[in-house]
Amino acid sequence: MTQTPSSFRCVLRNVAFALAAFFTLVTGPSALAQTNDMADKGERIYNNYCQTCHGESLINSGQSFDLRKLKVSEKSRFENSVQNGKNQMPPWKGVISPSDMEFIWAYIRTLANDKEINVAP
Repeated sequence: MTQTPSSFRCVLRNVAFALAAFFTLVTGPSALAQTNDMADKGERIYNNYCQTCHGESLINSGQSFDLRKLKVSEKSRFENSVQNGKNQMPPWKGVISPSDMEFIWAYIRTLANDKEINVAP
């Protein structure tokens, strides 16, 4: 049975929420609420600026970098690429604010291959 992008997205979101529940046990409910709120805002911003090239729910056609491969330790790489552009990606400095980058990063972390969550408070 093959999964459609929307059912795959549902599975990814369920995994993200399961991890978030675990995160709550470790850090407390306010951190979870903050992380979920940041990720929700990040998804909206991502859909406006990034989805066209990087794909719905970070699933792209292979034409651009797969953002799910970013590790939590590569946040500065992400920020540099967004601000200054890289390869075919144009610079977004002055368009995407530093706080919006934090929101996008939170969203990426919820769907990342390595699921470790690390966002600024």
